[in-house]
Amino acid sequence: MQSKGIMRTTITAGVVLVAVLVAGIWYKEEGKSAKLAQSRPNNPPTVIATTVVSEPVRWEVEALGTVRARESVILTAKVTESVQKVHFEDGQLVEQSQLLVTLRDAEQQAKLRAAQANLTEHQREFNRIEGLVRSKTIASNELDKIVTDIDIARAQLAQYQAELDARYVRAPFSGVLGFRQISPGALVTPGTAIATLDDLAVVKLDFTVPERFLSQLTPGKPVEGLAAAFPDERFKGTVVSVDSRINPQTRAVVVRAEVDNRDLRLRPGMLMTLKLIAEERQGLVVPEESIIPLQREQFIYVVNVDNVVEQRKVVLGLRSRGQVEIIDGVMDGERVITRGIQKVRPGQTVEVRADERFTHLEAS
Repeated sequence: MQSKGIMRTTITAGVVLVAVLVAGIWYKEEGKSAKLAQSRPNNPPTVIATTVVSEPVRWEVEALGTVRARESVILTAKVTESVQKVHFEDGQLVEQSQLLVTLRDAEQQAKLRAAQANLTEHQREFNRIEGLVRSKTIASNELDKIVTDIDIARAQLAQYQAELDARYVRAPFSGVLGFRQISPGALVTPGTAIATLDDLAVVKLDFTVPERFLSQLTPGKPVEGLAAAFPDERFKGTVVSVDSRINPQTRAVVVRAEVDNRDLRLRPGMLMTLKLIAEERQGLVVPEESIIPLQREQFIYVVNVDNVVEQRKVVLGLRSRGQVEIIDGVMDGERVITRGIQKVRPGQTVEVRADERFTHLEAS
């Protein structure tokens, strides 16, 4: 029993000794930490700032539009007749009034020659009778009869000329032909498709815009279009007209723009993504992430020449993706904080960097 009491006393003494040693070590290390913390300088927080710049800003309205030819027609014959000759190829560029198809015209040619001869004969008779009337050999009413015959002959000549012209299919305007739908010897009738003809030097773009933008939709407004076939190119055009009615279901209005297409790359039916530039001007621009909204007001943090943070109330203007225009509250060339805003307060001195190296800077 006595040996057990001695053993308990020894264990207790050992535990107390270990505790004293641990407490001494902790106190020593804590003292070193406190001294080290006192010796460290109070480094200012690091922020990322960007310079306010003046650049073009614009208000854009995005929409989808479909390409349409400025002029488009399906060429057909005016009469029932067989094709004598085709004068064009698929996809050919043609000029206005260029001959495209000749229908069989022998009968009309003969009728026209006969009518021309008949008119010539009546004119000759008129000249002869006119001389006799002047010499008072015959009565003047004979001359009136010849004049009537001449008028009838001219009308008949014009009729045969129109019938002959109907045998020639010509381009009503300059443009690009589609695929040929007929062959020589084929019988065509009014309504038979010969080919399509599209004027593509300038194309039309019809697109819908919400009615709230109606006040901005005036002829002459610039538009920019992107087509999937040419992803790296912007096609520029202008608004030419606005529809007179607003769709009561969609509350949108149809706008028509024209885009120059002299290289003929845009084709009817193509879908384009459009940007209607409703307003464009020069303004002061900052990154959108620098704006601090507080209730209904907007603020930014400006870093002055002494690297001291100033809080500014600002008035915002036009917005674009990632950027916002500042109408009032900041000047060109000033620095605004874009990253690290949550770490600073007005009046605080900061270290300004132009790039994002938060991890490296804080580690150092």
